[in-house]
Amino acid sequence: MKRTVSTDDAPAAVGAYSQATATDSLVFTAGQIPLTPDGDLLDDAPIADQTEQALDNLAAILDEAGAGMADVLKVTVYLADIDDFEAMNETYATYFDDEPPARSAVEVANLPKGVGVEIEAVATT
Repeated sequence: MKRTVSTDDAPAAVGAYSQATATDSLVFTAGQIPLTPDGDLLDDAPIADQTEQALDNLAAILDEAGAGMADVLKVTVYLADIDDFEAMNETYATYFDDEPPARSAVEVANLPKGVGVEIEAVATT
């Protein structure tokens, strides 16, 4: 059975979506941008800082769902500029242990609110 996941430790959903949805064994997060739970947008911050905030949001949502970063199976990273890949990857690597999840990283034309990165994940519970 599907359930929705919501936490005050990540930005509230601002549209017709949930922070995440989950089943008994899987969690699917919405894409997380560098927006703090208090609503501060880090769109002008370096990509490493944007990545950190997006991943902090992801971690908070996963925690609320009963999962953690070690439970992540697949991540998709959307970058406004693929030249930011190295800086994103350096920060990203600090969030995962020796067995990181599968990942795709793609450049896209635009991201919400003009940010440089958006990250979504699928995890097991």
